[in-house]
Amino acid sequence: MFSTSTFDIKVSVVPEYDAKNSFPSENRFTFRYHVTIENLSEVPIKLQRRKWLIYDVGFGFSEVEGEGVIGLTPEIEPGERFSYFSNVILRSGVGSMRGYYYCKNLLSNQDLQIEIPTFNLVAEVLSN
Repeated sequence: MFSTSTFDIKVSVVPEYDAKNSFPSENRFTFRYHVTIENLSEVPIKLQRRKWLIYDVGFGFSEVEGEGVIGLTPEIEPGERFSYFSNVILRSGVGSMRGYYYCKNLLSNQDLQIEIPTFNLVAEVLSN
């Protein structure tokens, strides 16, 4: 598990290689990542946007930005958590991801940039 906290918002990520949906002979390596966002602060927040920086060894960096996560813009109350999973496809089978969630403090209307920790992606099929 990879974790970090920003403004008392803890983001934890658990990546896993998805062999069932990968096709190494076609340079298609699928990874699933499970994310938990815990609001350890004393104020409610709303997740509005996300930005991912994806590194694929041999192919460089790409960025993905958009509204919310998995089609949702959840409000997370103090002491609550929100979890979801998504996936990413790498061509090399080795890389990493990191990023930011852009949230709003619902009491002060302050914009918050919450760090998503860097996590490694390595296709198990390549480590044998």
